[in-house]
Amino acid sequence: MKRFEKKLWLGLFIMALLSPLGIILPDKFGAEDAWGEWDIDTLEKLLGYVPEGLKKTADIWAAPIPDYNFGGEGALLSVKIFSYIVSGLIGIILASLVIVVISKLLFKNEK
Repeated sequence: MKRFEKKLWLGLFIMALLSPLGIILPDKFGAEDAWGEWDIDTLEKLLGYVPEGLKKTADIWAAPIPDYNFGGEGALLSVKIFSYIVSGLIGIILASLVIVVISKLLFKNEK
């Protein structure tokens, strides 16, 4: 593994470890949901309506790990923190695998 690749993996790992700041900081400052990560009920409260296109497509996608949390809505903060880190690592691994597979398919004839 090249030096650049080691730094890249280290940086991605550090970002996964820092990802729980997204739940710790809003909790400390009394903020609510992360900006832009609203469901249609929250959006209706904020805007007073839900755009028609969003109503039609809101149920198409179900997240594999809802809210990046294995423990549910009432989970302990420690469980949420662990869940965020694991979710980040899973995302890094899956994205890396997709990149490797696409690279192999695109560049298989160049060798």
